[in-house]
Amino acid sequence: MPTTSRGIATRRRILDAAAAEFARVGIAGARMDRIIAASDANRAQLYAYFGSKEGLFDAVIADRVDTSTDSVSFDADDLPGWAVRLYDQNLQHPELARLIAWTRLERRPTGRWFDNAEHESKLAAIATAQAAGRLRAGDPADLLVLLIGMASAWSPSSSVYTATTEEPDGDHDRRRALLRDAVARAVTP
Repeated sequence: MPTTSRGIATRRRILDAAAAEFARVGIAGARMDRIIAASDANRAQLYAYFGSKEGLFDAVIADRVDTSTDSVSFDADDLPGWAVRLYDQNLQHPELARLIAWTRLERRPTGRWFDNAEHESKLAAIATAQAAGRLRAGDPADLLVLLIGMASAWSPSSSVYTATTEEPDGDHDRRRALLRDAVARAVTP
């Protein structure tokens, strides 16, 4: 792990270049030479920080998920608002949806994409709100997955329709209102 500001900056450039490359062509299609050139790093730095292409992909996924999770505030008492913020985040940063799609295609075709430890605080907050009667009963992880799916309905990973931030006037607001209402109905006890 880099300890100097130059090392941290180099690692960041590699992560950003790799995120763009992996989102565009997946793990199998990504080329380390393109990542090295785009990041203005060298092969030794890349392998010292990440070990392998697979290690780099894992680091990119962790980085992008952490960035997304940290930028979308979670409140179990406002799951409709959280879903709308997540929807907005998906449209503003479509590379995460593409990275997750590549993960599904090339690595983990079935099962839950995240483990419970990654979302422990969210699951605990949902369970607390359920116990207090503020949210519908059920497995907190299943509820969280449902809400993520609803918030991703128009994301770049949608098989039906992919929205953008440049939609015709009113479409984005209409979808946000529909999502807010649908989530409110889905989580009401």
